Amino acid sequence: MSRPCLGGGPGASRLDRFLQTDRLEFTDRYAVSDVVKQRVVDALDRIGNRFGVFESNARLALELVAGVENPRILELGAGHGRLSARILELRPDVRVTATDLDPASVAVMAAGPLGADPRATVRVTDGTAIEDPDGSYDLVVWAAGFHHLPPGVAARAIADATRVGRRFLVVDGIRPSGPALLARIMLFPLMMLLIGVLARLPLATIPPTLHDGLITRLRLYSVSAVEMLAAAAGSNISVEFRIEGSPERDHPVIFTRS
Repeated sequence: MSRPCLGGGPGASRLDRFLQTDRLEFTDRYAVSDVVKQRVVDALDRIGNRFGVFESNARLALELVAGVENPRILELGAGHGRLSARILELRPDVRVTATDLDPASVAVMAAGPLGADPRATVRVTDGTAIEDPDGSYDLVVWAAGFHHLPPGVAARAIADATRVGRRFLVVDGIRPSGPALLARIMLFPLMMLLIGVLARLPLATIPPTLHDGLITRLRLYSVSAVEMLAAAAGSNISVEFRIEGSPERDHPVIFTRS
């Protein structure tokens, strides 16, 4: 494991610095086949459906644009597009642009109901270099993927997302302190087995999903690290945390450009 990753933020303990990695998840590696990547995406899709993740995230996103007529929402790292699809189901006047950096995932979205919806646009987009003009959206959303970005890139993503949408909703895990993180890593294989049974994951999807899940936990950002990233993105960007419920669940973080 390498040490330069800043997931623990300023003042991280020696244990916390040790529990860091620059190793990429399978879904981030060009050398990994699309078949393996899609197994992970499919597993996350099943888990999200089984535990109501897409529903809760969609309702939170719509809460943030409740006072906006005909809101425009950009989703980054959309995977199979389930979040964007649920947003469209819940509000008839919303328009969504569902994007992902992986062309295979975008092809799956484009070939499904999301691609056929006239209120949806599906395209390949790099979340750190969004091609849209300033103020193109009322909200930008990134669920369960922000930890994939190394610190410098993550700060640029915050700056760019708040440029095109002013408000940027990130729903991802929050890194706990070193001892708590170590405990969660040790228990993760058992938890993954239980989740796999509950979500009825095919056996072939479990090893790559287990691998990526462990890497995720090592790459998560702590509260202090997120605050540091927001400051690096711009002095006029504020950050709001909504940390509640189980420590294993994802937590919303809202970046706002003033």
